[in-house]
Amino acid sequence: MVERTAAIKNRAGIHVRPSGVIIGALNELPVDVRAESDGYEVELNSVMALLSLGLVAGDRVKLKIEGSEAQKYADQIVELFERRYDFPPKENTPQKE
Repeated sequence: MVERTAAIKNRAGIHVRPSGVIIGALNELPVDVRAESDGYEVELNSVMALLSLGLVAGDRVKLKIEGSEAQKYADQIVELFERRYDFPPKENTPQKE
């Protein structure tokens, strides 16, 4: 098992859209990942599991990566959590001017 810590840098935290990207990417990797924040630990196998951590900007999350290729993918997994997601606004959504 490989343990790493990631700092949440996304201004809006890890909300639904980043969670979808993160879980989608993790599902493609041959590893199992658990995340822990504020004493609460979840297996990262669904968007809802990740959202349940309530990660906001500035939070730190401990990642526990298991599998024969855990070391190989550890940096990539940390980057998913530390990325600053910049999603374009949805169409037909009023925007501030």
